[in-house]
Amino acid sequence: MGQQKVKVAIVGATGYTGGELVRLLIQHPNAQIVALLRLSSEETLPLHKAHPNLRGLTELDCVPYDEMLLENVDAVFLATPNGVAMELAPKLLAKGIKVIDLSADFRFRNPKTYESWYRKTHTARELLQEAVYGIPEIRREQIRNARLAANPGCYPITALIALAPLLRLRLIQLDSIVIDSKSGVSGAGRSRLEVGYLFTELDDDFRAYGVTAHRHTPEMEQEFAALAGEPVRITFTPHLVPMVRGIFTTAYAKLVEPMSTSDVHAIYAEDYADEPF
Repeated sequence: MGQQKVKVAIVGATGYTGGELVRLLIQHPNAQIVALLRLSSEETLPLHKAHPNLRGLTELDCVPYDEMLLENVDAVFLATPNGVAMELAPKLLAKGIKVIDLSADFRFRNPKTYESWYRKTHTARELLQEAVYGIPEIRREQIRNARLAANPGCYPITALIALAPLLRLRLIQLDSIVIDSKSGVSGAGRSRLEVGYLFTELDDDFRAYGVTAHRHTPEMEQEFAALAGEPVRITFTPHLVPMVRGIFTTAYAKLVEPMSTSDVHAIYAEDYADEPF
């Protein structure tokens, strides 16, 4: 007898992250999507209208959000704008539904950090200490047992996977970390309509943004500190490049003691030996 599938719903299925979740979960052998929900409209939208690449893969439409549709769901993915998950998550958790939040609402332990960088009052502070920062390569067991998982920001995922093995072993100087990242345009999300994010404006261009003031900086510093066991300060510069998706991150740090390239490689090979990437 096969393993029982986990019944999941996606709130915010018409956005870029919501569409990618649909694509991944449709192929997952242990997941069954039972509802696709949208908050931005009271109208039902066929999935292929939002994501033409998913035409024919599911008969589900994106329907207006209704908690009644989540009665028999095991887990809900919240692919929603910042500020929404903190309102929805407490209600879902009270029903015994597990929550995976793709926004920034539950990434920070300190609500003041969130409020300072995202300019929103946090209304579910009681859940911040419970939420598990969800990078499987780093916190697989905690995620497995969590009621609430906070999906990391796009840049922090790349930087943390790049430096976690060295931070755990305290092999790098904690005041020497530089993160240099390049991102595709879709990282801004589907609702960003400013001229500066149009592909026609970015094509044949390459620009830094958020220099010294990007909100993923405190997120990385928080998680670097958790791995290192003491405060960490970093220099982070993100860039927009003319491609649709993807991130390329180069992480720099000074070693505490000299090491050979082969020794460093061996540390990474051991840490990530069982990871699919």
